[in-house]
Amino acid sequence: MGNPTAFLNIPRKEAGYRPVHDRINDYGEVEQTLNTEDRRLQASRCMECGVPFCHWSCPLGNRQPEWQDRLYKNDIKGAYQLLTMTDDFPEFTGRVCPALCEKGCVLNKEHEPVTIRENEAAIVERAFSEGYVSARPPKKRTGFRVAVIGSGPAGLACANQLNQKGHSVTVFEKNEAPGGLLRFGIPDFKLNKSVIDRRLALLREEGIEFKCGIKVGSDVDAGKLLEEYDAVCLAMGAEVARDLKVEGRELKGVHFALELLQQQNRVNAGAEIDRAERISARHKNVLVIGGGDTGSDCVGTAHRQGAASVTQIEIMPKPPVGENPATPWPYYPVILKTSSSHLEGCERRWLLDTRRFVPDEKGCVKEVEVEEVEWEKDPETGRMNLRHTGRKEAIKAELVLLAMGFTQPVAEVIDALGLEKDARGNVKVDDKGQSSTPKVFAAGDVSTGASLVVRCIASGRKAALGIHEYLTGKK
Repeated sequence: MGNPTAFLNIPRKEAGYRPVHDRINDYGEVEQTLNTEDRRLQASRCMECGVPFCHWSCPLGNRQPEWQDRLYKNDIKGAYQLLTMTDDFPEFTGRVCPALCEKGCVLNKEHEPVTIRENEAAIVERAFSEGYVSARPPKKRTGFRVAVIGSGPAGLACANQLNQKGHSVTVFEKNEAPGGLLRFGIPDFKLNKSVIDRRLALLREEGIEFKCGIKVGSDVDAGKLLEEYDAVCLAMGAEVARDLKVEGRELKGVHFALELLQQQNRVNAGAEIDRAERISARHKNVLVIGGGDTGSDCVGTAHRQGAASVTQIEIMPKPPVGENPATPWPYYPVILKTSSSHLEGCERRWLLDTRRFVPDEKGCVKEVEVEEVEWEKDPETGRMNLRHTGRKEAIKAELVLLAMGFTQPVAEVIDALGLEKDARGNVKVDDKGQSSTPKVFAAGDVSTGASLVVRCIASGRKAALGIHEYLTGKK
């Protein structure tokens, strides 16, 4: 630890966001950056605890205290090397991870954790700009061929790890470009797609083959892949969105959240979308149903499209602000989360259940009828039960976005391969990511249900290790 008193003398300092009036007019990343000296000072605040709960909290097992020390000492090459020992893509997690590590930081007991996520992003960006990042093709090939289906964070991490071990990897992606939800789900104002392209260029140079615009199960037979490759890893995500089966669901103007987010990302990338198919919030009252990160992304996108107003509702109670005794440190706190999109202007409401969508004379949604609810604890089972109060109201909305999460993966490929599923419809795997068919592995949301980017990367790494052991017989 280079400065043993820094955590006492130096306060936490975040880079913050670009001004609201500026950022809502474009899709540039909203986060700003600190200068080099301020970033070093923030890294110096790490106490190098005897028990590093930041390391314990991270699904990847990142060695935060070690690379914080390297950053403080301005050893960017060393910091990047330590970082990438456990994290394949710190440029992604440094931007979109909810920073479970910071919630476990001992300084978070005083709500002043080390700026771990921002420091991570700063390390990788300096490493790229100072020339410490270059392609590292394997020196020799094993002769084994692996197919990875899906190019989101789990698929990319699995492919990267396998390629580094010398296996020949082909990634199949149904969309026009790799990246999965990193590219098509996360808005550009949180993750600029040039960051993905920069990493993909390295992966290609290192020998990974990407086949885009190919949907396994229709364009390519899943069973044929089993014959042509020595192992297959499924990393298609959990794409079945939770729907809302109420009156008026079929009305124009009611869409799944990803319909909006994917379309806008494609427009930003230069795609031409027919005007009749465009989903636009311009001059409309927008209602986002669902209080999670996807809903927040819809809020930010609606602002940039020129919405007249944005309201976000959630059926669950409002989380506690600041502290939650039910989730004490060092666990991840279930508390109210306010994103940069919320700060741009959004009415947020809780304990509301959507009852029906009301049409106008043209068959478009014009308002949404909601009802207040309460959650009551069953004294016998301890379960929380929903009770409708009968108090209803109408919320004006010409655009409604359903952002209530995802239930399970699309079953087409899973069923075609005859794989065993768990109770939720995910691919059932063992602790090495291996499915009921020994040659088939699964990683990320397709095996766990919808989760975080950081967990998907960890799952992809685990599946890659399982595949390597399966192919070589070596642990």
